[in-house]
Amino acid sequence: MSKIVEDFRAKSDDELQTELGQLKKEQFNLRFQSATGQMEKPARVREVRRSIARIKTLQTERVTKASAEKSA
Repeated sequence: MSKIVEDFRAKSDDELQTELGQLKKEQFNLRFQSATGQMEKPARVREVRRSIARIKTLQTERVTKASAEKSA
């Protein structure tokens, strides 16, 4: 497992939600920079998009696990 995923797994649900919000804002700003031709690090777009996907996947795993434990 990568270091990024381990860091995300160590965070609480609220911390993950905050991180997700920050990443979405950054993604919006990066799209704006791209459209205006001011982007310094094009690879950052990919990193941010993947981090958002990792957080959403982790949130889904937690919800699924909680509902499975609740029904058992």
